[in-house]
Amino acid sequence: MKNKKDNIITRLIDRVMRWWVYCSTGVWSDGRNTAGVRFVKTVNLSVKSFFDRDLQIKSMALTYNTVLSIVPAFALMVAIGRGFGLQDSVQNELYMLFPAQHKAITTFMRFVDSYLSSTTQGLFVGVGIIVLLWTVIMLLSGIDDAFNSIWDVRSERTLFRKFTDYITICLMVPILMICSSGVSIFMSDTVQGMVYFSFLTPVVNLMLELAPLALSWLAFTISYWLIPNTKVNFKFAAISGLMAAIGFYVVQWLFINGQIYVSRYNAIYGSFAFLPLLLVWLQISWLILLSGCVLTYSLQNVFTFNFLGGEDTLSYQSRAVVAVIVMAVVARRFEKGETPLTRTQFAAEYNLPVRVLGRIIERLKNGGLIYPVAIKDDELGIGPSRDVHDMTVGDVLQTFTNAGDSEVSPDFRRIYEPVFEMLSGPQHKSYDAFSRIKLIDVPVPLPEQVHAMVTGVPPVSDSAPKP
Repeated sequence: MKNKKDNIITRLIDRVMRWWVYCSTGVWSDGRNTAGVRFVKTVNLSVKSFFDRDLQIKSMALTYNTVLSIVPAFALMVAIGRGFGLQDSVQNELYMLFPAQHKAITTFMRFVDSYLSSTTQGLFVGVGIIVLLWTVIMLLSGIDDAFNSIWDVRSERTLFRKFTDYITICLMVPILMICSSGVSIFMSDTVQGMVYFSFLTPVVNLMLELAPLALSWLAFTISYWLIPNTKVNFKFAAISGLMAAIGFYVVQWLFINGQIYVSRYNAIYGSFAFLPLLLVWLQISWLILLSGCVLTYSLQNVFTFNFLGGEDTLSYQSRAVVAVIVMAVVARRFEKGETPLTRTQFAAEYNLPVRVLGRIIERLKNGGLIYPVAIKDDELGIGPSRDVHDMTVGDVLQTFTNAGDSEVSPDFRRIYEPVFEMLSGPQHKSYDAFSRIKLIDVPVPLPEQVHAMVTGVPPVSDSAPKP
């Protein structure tokens, strides 16, 4: 009996270990496109990206920026609210969020009123408005940088595009928040005042209770869809937005109910008793926002992320081979008059890691070999910057090798000139040898051939009889 029990435990441990190995590394060798495989890959990629992208540090930085800009941000919201005659709605929302901190909120609103008065009086009116907008824009810039880092986007928006987008957000978000609060109050009062439609009161109350969750879902979805400087699938942004909204709603509920326990320390810390809890809530909220962005990235790139390492750990030979493959495919498609591929399409059709591919494409673009081509739906394809009939493998290798800064330190080239001369001779000979091979002659497999080699399913011939 004891041996039988030991065998069961051994088999169970072995099964758990095999399951762990599959979920951690083996799943990336599974070419099946099933819901289970996709789920495991998505969770694997999300967890890996969560730790690789230093989300904890990014959330702490955003928390600091939030504390720095919280007074100017509320000042902007109160100023816009006064224009709509809803200045009391903002204060009432704060009382609902911090039920045990009426004294602290009253003091905080005095700071806001003092800040508004200092920005609208005398010589400091221009400086005050600039500081107000600067602190809020710095917060938005931090969010933008964090999202682009998660998506591995190196190209930034232009200064004019940043200025217009951030100013629009600064003006529209307070208006939407204030209007949503006003609409909720209007609907509640209207339905309760209509005697003939009193039966709708429970339905309206349920809708009003779910309204914060729905608005949070919409806000998270729009953030994941529009903030990254790349094309994001709205479906994946909506899924991640729902998950983030639920997480945010739960954390907010815990934070509001936690005020009861914090109030016990008011005798010791006074009005600042809730400050540590506020900082924790802010960091967790930012962490939820960034985690949702990671989930959106994972959902969209789960089948184009098939390399567990990164571009930095990849050998130079493999990077050079990927660069030649990219240029050969770009040249072939241009010669045939086909639509340029986007980075995501490239990774999916040729089984190349999207993160590695993005770094190499950026390097080829900096070297002047390719340039982004605008195609439908505001997507950017990859097009050649020269005549593809004149481009050779040697041109690609030489440009790919020399792209980037060459000066490691001041006078580096002058000090180590003998080493440069020793290496340049054999390098130029190899470039000359590869210059005999045209890019359009590089034997890159077709997408259907790549798919057949990955899945083990032979491609269907055009001449085969159709059922």
